[in-house]
Amino acid sequence: MIERENGVGAETVTGTKSDAGNGEAHTGIAGLDGIMCGGLSRGSMFLVEGEPGAGKTTVALQFLLEGARRGERGLYITLSETERELRQGAATHGWTLGEGIEIFELIPPESLLDEDQQQSLLYSSDLELGETTKQIFGAVERVKPRRVVLDSLSEIRLLAQSSLRYRRQILAIKHYFTRHDSTVMLLDDLTAEAADKTVHSVTQGVIRLEEMAPDYGAERRRVRILKYRGRKYRGGYHDFTITTGGINVFPRLVAAEYRGGRRRGRITSGIAALDALLGGGLEGGSSTLVLGPAGTGKTLISLTFALAAIARGEKAAMFVFDEELGLLIDRMQGMGIDLQALQRDGTLFLDQVDAAELSPGEFAHRVRSAVDARDIKTVVIDSLNGYQAAMPAENALILHMHELLQYLNRQGAATFMTVAQHGLVGDMAAPVDITYMADSVILLRYFEAAGKVRRAISVIKKRSGTHETAIREFRIDPGGLSVGEPLHSFQGVLRGVPTYAGTETPLLTDPGA
Repeated sequence: MIERENGVGAETVTGTKSDAGNGEAHTGIAGLDGIMCGGLSRGSMFLVEGEPGAGKTTVALQFLLEGARRGERGLYITLSETERELRQGAATHGWTLGEGIEIFELIPPESLLDEDQQQSLLYSSDLELGETTKQIFGAVERVKPRRVVLDSLSEIRLLAQSSLRYRRQILAIKHYFTRHDSTVMLLDDLTAEAADKTVHSVTQGVIRLEEMAPDYGAERRRVRILKYRGRKYRGGYHDFTITTGGINVFPRLVAAEYRGGRRRGRITSGIAALDALLGGGLEGGSSTLVLGPAGTGKTLISLTFALAAIARGEKAAMFVFDEELGLLIDRMQGMGIDLQALQRDGTLFLDQVDAAELSPGEFAHRVRSAVDARDIKTVVIDSLNGYQAAMPAENALILHMHELLQYLNRQGAATFMTVAQHGLVGDMAAPVDITYMADSVILLRYFEAAGKVRRAISVIKKRSGTHETAIREFRIDPGGLSVGEPLHSFQGVLRGVPTYAGTETPLLTDPGA
């Protein structure tokens, strides 16, 4: 159970009864209700705006379907799409717009379609707008709905022809629905002038849906509450997706909403020399960054701590960005680590993440869902290079990681992140620097000695407690991870070009040598 500092972080809505008692009309989209702190104020009018394809119709249909589920009649007034198109769109999500939802396809009267009448001064835009409004009100009188969707305002705006007449018409519609105690959702496709904020000032709230196309990968969608009169809501952008079954909104993670105070013990790797290098181990609930060039063993070291947690009776999760999950399982199987067995018994949660298809908000939601549902105490993110690919900019990665790490810290979960540096030896740089954010930093390096390429490990940062300042050699072999004694006789190991300055060579020997 997640404890919150306040109600802003609510993300789920339960219950099957009508919302009439609490003054809110839930949308049927848990994440959207969450960022609005409950739902839509009953008896009010709201604007849902976005360019064509942003998801407005899907939001509206879920709003009506949720009402029908709660025993409230719904009316969909369409001026742009046909009833057949709406039902076909609903069917793609597995929905049936049956009892409780009526679709009113508003079409101009036959006389307005007559060419002779169109040329007559009698049928001016004033008469056509009045006829449209009359048909809308007539449908409401007949159905008596609790929830209404009007799709779309662009048609009414074209009939009004001027901002003054358009504003007066929207006000008339608002007052009419207020008298009928209907919760109204107006849809606008933003095909008019961008500076026209007429409806913004009239409605109770404004929900903006946006669709963006990155240079590579699937489109990204996000939602923002531009206005909600008299209500506290979660500001900023929130990622969302449209899948079969409807819209899923992933509220932006705000770590401050989660209570801390979890008991934190010391966690170890199960390898004595590695734990000694870390001053006896790491603090539970802390974050550790494993940094090094490709192939040095970042994944294995992170996984070693996850396996040690499982051996202590805890649960762990691993989110894999870069390596194909099947290859990782086969590679670990060669070292005697059966990841599939751990996955089957529920102690290890493995998740393959495709950065090109996943938004940052959805990834944070997946991590939180896994930690909350499975009471996970060790999280491995492999790697931040792949995570960065899902970000629009480096600054966004840092902000997302800060909130995610703070949340995991408050949940008492230890986090291990890997970052692949550019290059193999010599001067190397990481694509993004978050060393200041991590509680501990483990640095891995290649170095050459005795005619062989070897690996070195060191701890360059640890916020809580002391740690060794020495550099140790480590080896990866079929038996797993082996860590040797400190390399006192070498200089320049971290640069990858060491010089021998001693009389002893405390290097690890190959098995069987």
